[in-house]
Amino acid sequence: MSSNNGPTREVARRVFAAEYNDGSHTFKESDDERAPLYYLLPTGERTNRVFLVGTLTETEDVGEDSEYWRGRIVDPTGTFFAYAGQYQPDAAAMLRDLDAPAYVAVVGKPRTYETDDGTVNVSVRPESITEVSAGTRDRWVVETAARTLDRIEAYDAEGNEYGRMARERYNLDVDRYREATISALESLEEGDELDGGDADDGGATDDRRRESEPPT
Repeated sequence: MSSNNGPTREVARRVFAAEYNDGSHTFKESDDERAPLYYLLPTGERTNRVFLVGTLTETEDVGEDSEYWRGRIVDPTGTFFAYAGQYQPDAAAMLRDLDAPAYVAVVGKPRTYETDDGTVNVSVRPESITEVSAGTRDRWVVETAARTLDRIEAYDAEGNEYGRMARERYNLDVDRYREATISALESLEEGDELDGGDADDGGATDDRRRESEPPT
């Protein structure tokens, strides 16, 4: 007889890189040491796991004493960085073996890392990495656009605790994510080749994160 008392996995939220990289705040909702650690999205949603799809444009072993793989994954709005080592062996193997460029789907945990100068860098600790088709990538863009717009519409709604928290923590104009979402959808109409694209990720963001690797 099965039991329903075991821990349940958190829903993996769909989020574009443009929004994901603007966040920095993590929190727990109880003092239980096993309580999940949540990442606050700027549009006012908590997430313990994320689901992203994009073009894997580059992989590199950045480990010192053991393998620690970094993957650069581009969506139509910017760049995610995924790091996998000995504690994520399947994901690390995928980053080692995949030939970039390739479309990939990633489910993983948000991870923040504060540098010596106080900058908070955001990455993903992948639970799984799967090579997918262009059609899967396109469907992810459409569905992620819908989810992002839903969060934007609910951002200022009365009783939206995480919207209030996002306003207090980030104080960002969420219309920027509406614009990024529209651009992402328009990119599907234009079509692209499997070349990694030139998503506008701010340029400096890429360089900054290369200089400040999270600890292995």
